[in-house]
Amino acid sequence: MVGHQVWRSAELGWEEFKNGTLWRMAEENAFDMMITADRNLVYQQNLKDRKLAILILPSGNRPKLEPQYPAIVSAAEGLRSGGFLDMAPRRSSKSRRG
Repeated sequence: MVGHQVWRSAELGWEEFKNGTLWRMAEENAFDMMITADRNLVYQQNLKDRKLAILILPSGNRPKLEPQYPAIVSAAEGLRSGGFLDMAPRRSSKSRRG
């Protein structure tokens, strides 16, 4: 992302940390935002009182995301401290039967 510093948890040696610890470490190290494809994040973690902005991507697959980069950058630039945006498409509540 042009004009932004982007780090993967593995680049920081943080790959073994789970979301709660990862968030705490990111906040303690003055990160502004966490970008993830973990769609269950809101159910696994309490987002209240978080300083990090959270952006949930529709996929973790880079080739699938590339056409969406302008929208992702725009969404990231629009989020403020403690903000949350889920860009993942909503799952249908209807079940399919064969």
